[in-house]
Amino acid sequence: MPWDLIKLNDGTSIPSVAFGTWTLGGGAQATDYVEQAISVGFSHIDTAQSYRNEEEAGKAIRESGLAREDLYITTKFSGRDGLDIETSIKNSLKFLGVDYVDLYLIHHPRLATPDIPTAWAKMEKLKQDGLVKSIGVSNFGVPELQILLASAKVKPAANQILLHPYVHARQSPIIEFGNAHGIVSEAYSVLIPLTHQPGGPVDKPVNDIASRLQVKPEQVLLAWAKSKGVVVVTSSTKEERLKGYLAAGDLALTADDVAAIDAAGAKGARRQKVRAFVSRVAVVALAAAVGFGVCGYLGIDLI
Repeated sequence: MPWDLIKLNDGTSIPSVAFGTWTLGGGAQATDYVEQAISVGFSHIDTAQSYRNEEEAGKAIRESGLAREDLYITTKFSGRDGLDIETSIKNSLKFLGVDYVDLYLIHHPRLATPDIPTAWAKMEKLKQDGLVKSIGVSNFGVPELQILLASAKVKPAANQILLHPYVHARQSPIIEFGNAHGIVSEAYSVLIPLTHQPGGPVDKPVNDIASRLQVKPEQVLLAWAKSKGVVVVTSSTKEERLKGYLAAGDLALTADDVAAIDAAGAKGARRQKVRAFVSRVAVVALAAAVGFGVCGYLGIDLI
């Protein structure tokens, strides 16, 4: 199946794959990369106040020649320069060169000041005023979502979170909670096992599946994320990779494929926990050894 639209709880629909501008930086190259993504078929552009390239993304959007309704634009309130939510959305709209954004997210719970209910009420007002079509959050865990829902007049349409096989077990309760309350989860950094943590347990099932299907490993990971029912936010500066990412929407992983990747991810997560524990023990042991050494040098008897 291709990257279809996913229905949100407010009646709008969101493309299930997005091109993210997080790692692009600023300047003309950022504009070029967004233009490239649009030209190969991405219709969902995901940016943020803190990425500092909304203006470059906006230039690419305008130069694409596409009608506004043919592109889905997500941006985020990141608390940049200490600006409040109301000022930030107006600046984002100006930078992007549009009258509204399709989805506006609070980038992190710590940015919901002075508290989540107050910040969310401001988001609801933006939707009421027509500056945004849908409102949501990012990096919210279950406790933060519970606080939000307790006072919300409008449910968040989406929650964008870190998701890849090595954090799947930890993040799945957030996805399940969202599903139970009509909140679509969005996934960023899906390709981390390949780009930043190669050589782990996930490599084998992903490479085996890629070989069987005659596709790239990154396509398999994107298809894995798609199988979780999330919106996938990804990025690349390479045109061929972007085309491959879009083609990944047509991959049909079996239940066994998904289970194998899940299991490998859980195994890798356990290994990471052990390594972190060993590192902490080593630091404590080193500190103790240094302490004993200093005391011995000073002639202090600790026994």
